[in-house]
Amino acid sequence: MPQQAQNKSLENVHESVKIEKGKFKKILSFFGPAYLISVGYMDPGNWATDLAGGSQFGYTLIWVLLMSNIMALLLQSLCTRLGIVRRKDLAQCNRETYPKGMNFVLYILAEIAIAACDLAEILGMAIGLNLLFGIDLLYGVLISFADTFLLLYLQRLGMRKMELFIVGLITMIGLCFLTEMFLAKPDFGEVAKGFIPSIPNSTALYISIGIIGATVMPHNLYLHSALVQTRKIKRDDKSIKRALKYNFWDSAIALNLAFFVNAAILILAASVFHKNGYHEVAELNDAYHLLGTTLGTDLAPKLFAVALILAGQSSTVTGTLAGQIVMEGYLHLRINPVLRRILTRLLAVVPAVLVILIFGENEVGSLLIFSQVILSMQLAFAIIPLIHFVSDKKQMGKFTISTITKFFAWTIAFIICILNAQLVYEEFNNWMKDNNSYLFKLFLIGLEVGLLVLLLLTFIIPIIRKKDPEEIKEIHEPFEPFTLNEITTQHFSRIAIALDFSKTDHKIINYATQLAQKDTTLILIHIVESASVKYTGEKTDDTEAQSDLKRLEKYAHILRPLFKQTVIQLGYNNRVNTISKICEEQQADLLIVGSHGHKGFMDFIFGETINKLRHKVKIPLFIAK
Repeated sequence: MPQQAQNKSLENVHESVKIEKGKFKKILSFFGPAYLISVGYMDPGNWATDLAGGSQFGYTLIWVLLMSNIMALLLQSLCTRLGIVRRKDLAQCNRETYPKGMNFVLYILAEIAIAACDLAEILGMAIGLNLLFGIDLLYGVLISFADTFLLLYLQRLGMRKMELFIVGLITMIGLCFLTEMFLAKPDFGEVAKGFIPSIPNSTALYISIGIIGATVMPHNLYLHSALVQTRKIKRDDKSIKRALKYNFWDSAIALNLAFFVNAAILILAASVFHKNGYHEVAELNDAYHLLGTTLGTDLAPKLFAVALILAGQSSTVTGTLAGQIVMEGYLHLRINPVLRRILTRLLAVVPAVLVILIFGENEVGSLLIFSQVILSMQLAFAIIPLIHFVSDKKQMGKFTISTITKFFAWTIAFIICILNAQLVYEEFNNWMKDNNSYLFKLFLIGLEVGLLVLLLLTFIIPIIRKKDPEEIKEIHEPFEPFTLNEITTQHFSRIAIALDFSKTDHKIINYATQLAQKDTTLILIHIVESASVKYTGEKTDDTEAQSDLKRLEKYAHILRPLFKQTVIQLGYNNRVNTISKICEEQQADLLIVGSHGHKGFMDFIFGETINKLRHKVKIPLFIAK
């Protein structure tokens, strides 16, 4: 059997979904992760290539969409296999396989790709708000920052509710385009002919490359390998095999929905723009305005804009989850989810705001293309390790992919790598033609060579470094053995007790007496926060301060028969700084505080003293609940 994971991917929701009894309920229990993945296949970044393909070549390139969808299905199924069998996500597997320095480079590339994807979603949402409500793009970008806390709220509701939210958004996007198709009345006979492979000319080839290149998102490969681990399954072979089967169905259904959305955009462009002689429609703004003109109804462009906003919103939910996975997987670093969300969003918002402010709204389309080039640069560095990992018999056991699957997987990887490399190369050449700076050109050439070398190392290292399980890098710091003789029996000699004269005081004192010895010094602390102290910021002798001092004396009077060395300390104004200062002056070696159970907004109202104290004091902090 494969070795159990040493740490958990997306720990707060890891194995949080129980598998229901009964065949139908059991199947439904596995459905959900792929829907979070599918939104990445219908994000605003894909729309431009779909519009260009439909407006220029009608229904001819639908087969390219289908082919790219089949490629995506195979790659996503490999991700589910990796997560279910090895119980590790792609980033964790990379961390234990590649050298430390190379892992850091791969991590930076993954973070840049996530920011680029987030950038496309922000711009798509901002364009949608501009088209629907006339809001300036700059304000639309800033408004998109407001959804920063949406994911945090959804995570608190649980994994299933988050998946339900995404399914709801996808359903609404699908309904928008279903209505659009009804209004456009496409020729379904011609649509069927579009599934016959053909490339009319070199321009069609370029657009085909764009469609394939924009389909598979690198962050989706990291994300899917982690999301499948939210299901609590048994570890016997039969249960693992069943989980693989049901997750494949989940992926097939979800990605086919994404295919429907992308195909609907291309069919819409073909039946409305190509049919009426508009062969150069690739911008979202142009598509919006022409829809109303050609179809003669305001409903069509409005539905287009609504779908664009929904696509941007649904895609942005998955970006932060992917960011969390790559950070924890590559660096084993966990940071506050709020900070993680803000940083991810700022990496996308700041470039968008700067481009709009400096170059104007006309350059937003170029920024959207730039984001897709960045994604193309990263894709190979996710696909190649993935295939290596699921082909490893030592780690995957009997669930190693078959020779036929390997052949198709490496073929798809080769095709995607070549197409994306061509896209990156052409864009880099265009940038060099538009810029006369010798240093800039040298930088781009160096970047191309560096990426090529890194790509070769990504392919070669897993082959030449076949590791035994014992050689796998430790997730945590190396274990250092110790003996019982090394464990100190020394007790706390000076315990500081922060009291606020609430009902929790009795609990705090009770814990203190359990931790103290007879010769322990108890330091009773209370902070005066009266109106006069708040105003002057200094020590005062007002009525409240006198009352607080008497209250502290009462506590001390009760404790002194058992703990003779009980002292009192009255502090003033700033709770955190004053308590910390008293602890230092009194040479306390333990601080005990009470928890009031405030959460979220209540912490903001009453002040989150404990969290600030733990960073401020230099001694152990005991929280009494």
